[in-house]
Amino acid sequence: MIVRPGQNWFRLLFVWNGSVLQSIIPQLVFMAAVSSLAVVTQGRIFGEKIPLNTAPFTLFGLALAIFLAFRNNASYERFNEARHLWGSILISARALTSQMLCYVPRSDHHVQMAHTLIASVYALKHQLRGTDPTSDLVRFLGRTRTEALRHTCYKPTALLNELRRDFADLQVRGLMSDTQLWMLDAQINELGRTVGGCERIASTPIPFAYSVLLHRTVYAYCVLLPFGLVDSTEFFTPLLCVFISYTLIALEAIASEVAEPFTVAPNALALDAMTRNIERSVLELCGCELPEEVVPVRAYQLT
Repeated sequence: MIVRPGQNWFRLLFVWNGSVLQSIIPQLVFMAAVSSLAVVTQGRIFGEKIPLNTAPFTLFGLALAIFLAFRNNASYERFNEARHLWGSILISARALTSQMLCYVPRSDHHVQMAHTLIASVYALKHQLRGTDPTSDLVRFLGRTRTEALRHTCYKPTALLNELRRDFADLQVRGLMSDTQLWMLDAQINELGRTVGGCERIASTPIPFAYSVLLHRTVYAYCVLLPFGLVDSTEFFTPLLCVFISYTLIALEAIASEVAEPFTVAPNALALDAMTRNIERSVLELCGCELPEEVVPVRAYQLT
């Protein structure tokens, strides 16, 4: 994720990094070519004039704008929910660690349990991104415990289950009261709920039919637009059409990027920084040495 410091209106006109402009340049070049063709042929294809004017584009553009707004709202809702879920993970991890330090009698268990909790957070990050969690898990669990999890499909849930089993064992041995176990179990349940929420977002994309319909409609509108404007705008047609196409195609690209909040795209969630923040918070409560903070990439750091 890219974090951008506050900028004035003029600098925002020339922002490059973090925008979707880089990914849609080929489409804009194509639209410039189509617009230039419309100017050269005076709106004719194979010698036949295409009978288009601005009136239908006005009505059609309004409907398209409403559809784009719906698509962007649906995408941002997924992004916002994902951010709230990761915020809940931080809150529950802090609460569980604090309760563990106060209620678990054996201090030699504290760091091990904290490492299991942190490992579950890193395992969730890698599961959502489809990456290999081995290096992060080895840091907190050791090689033996990591190997035992190698063939586990849902590693975050398995690690939370280990924590619950440890707490239940302490309660059976009379080292923890039923009330204390209930409080710890409630936090594990909350962590399990957020894990399930993240899995739901990752495994349930916006229906493909919406994306296909919007994609086809946007490009049909942009390709036909020069032939409807050429009689009134003449040589300015390419400039106007490329600008309008940039707006519509960029909105579609932004919606597609934001709808997948767990990727490594510039506008996705900063999961690396968020997992490290949870790690630092838990270790600080345990009195352990803190690793360096991971800061999301800032715009001026990009080349």
